[in-house]
Amino acid sequence: MKPDFNQLEKVVINVGLGRASALTNFEDRILPATVEELSAIVGQHPMPRAAKKSIAGFKLRAGTTVGLKVTLRRKKLEQFLRKLTNTALPRIRDFRGINDHAIDKKGILTMGIKEHVVFPEIIPENSKVNFGMEITVVPKKAIATHADAVAFYQSLGIPFKK
Repeated sequence: MKPDFNQLEKVVINVGLGRASALTNFEDRILPATVEELSAIVGQHPMPRAAKKSIAGFKLRAGTTVGLKVTLRRKKLEQFLRKLTNTALPRIRDFRGINDHAIDKKGILTMGIKEHVVFPEIIPENSKVNFGMEITVVPKKAIATHADAVAFYQSLGIPFKK
């Protein structure tokens, strides 16, 4: 049975750069390297996300770039999910599946990846930065029950813990 990716509205990928944004060479080295590697993974240029408030305790000023965001739809969504399920997730050390508690009441799946080097586009020896990402998969219609949501995502090829 072929997975039906038309049931999905979008996939949102967020990368937090929190601690790295305080480093001295952030704007000229870390941020461009992160943008380049995230672009290679998802096939689309990410949007920088700025801090909304200044927080003195975190040495953070309003307007400073603290993250990157990419929203994928249609073909790029399908390509990314296939790459994630077939290549990236199996490369994660000690991976036994995604916890089914990652699905909320509306059927939205949210998972995190600690290291981006599990994607085939990234060569770990050449990578200048190390970052994790949060991946949110949003269906077009809210899924009524938790069991239906798990079955739906399994039909797309996403592995869950047994």
